[in-house]
Formats: sequence, structure tokens, C-alpha cells
Amino acid sequence: MTHSYDDGMAVRREVLGDEHVDRAVAATTEFTSAFQDYITRAAWGAVWGRDGLDRRTRSCVTLAVLTALGCENELPMHVRAAVHHGLSAAEIGEVLLQTGVYAGVPRANAAFAIAQRTLAELGDPAAGRAFLPTSDRWDS
Repeated sequence: MTHSYDDGMAVRREVLGDEHVDRAVAATTEFTSAFQDYITRAAWGAVWGRDGLDRRTRSCVTLAVLTALGCENELPMHVRAAVHHGLSAAEIGEVLLQTGVYAGVPRANAAFAIAQRTLAELGDPAAGRAFLPTSDRWDS
């Protein structure tokens, strides 16, 4: 079954938000256009657009896999998507803790730091004070 670009783009916008998708589309070049087309159709249309899992569950799986693979640049975007899909800071923490057991503590440690900073940016009081490892100080 093929999925249209428009179907994938609709799901992509629902999950990540218009602002993020607009930035990605605006940054598309001749060199990256085939890749953008591919991820829109495959990731967002063919996978995220399926009925087999709800968006909350897909967000949990995505956070776990990104953590396991050390894809730290992708985590903030998907922490925001997880919050959008109704996950609390506590639930995000549980996903990262579970992942740490199976993917390794260093990966989970990095993911916790990223998730905490992102949740703090979203104004979530559960995030508390985030440690800023680049400056050796706690953000207040």
C-alpha cells in the first residue's frame, strides 16, 4: 500500500506541529528533497499513519529507540510530541528509565538530561531545575 505525500505531511504536522514542519520544509534543498519526500511518505504516512498503535504508544516507542541509539538531536522534538500526545513528565521518565535498563545507563542519562531541559522549556514544573553540563551549574 502506497501512502501519499499529503497524507504523510498531515500526520507529520499533527505529531510535530506546524512550526517545526514549516522550518524543515523551508530548509529543504535540492540535495535533501528526496530524503524529505521519503520520510514524509514512509515514516509519517506509512508508519505513524497506521491504526495499529495509538500516538501515545508510538511516542513511547520512539523515545525509547532514540535513547537506545543515542539520537540526542532528535529527542527534544519527540519529547514535545510525547507531551502533545498526553504523556506526562513522569511517564516520559518511566520510558527513559525502562530504556536505560535495556539500552544502557549512559544513553538513558543523556536522554534524561535532554528531556528535563525540554520539559523545563515547556514550563513543566516536574522538570525542576535542569543541570547544564556545559557550564557545570544548575539552571534555576
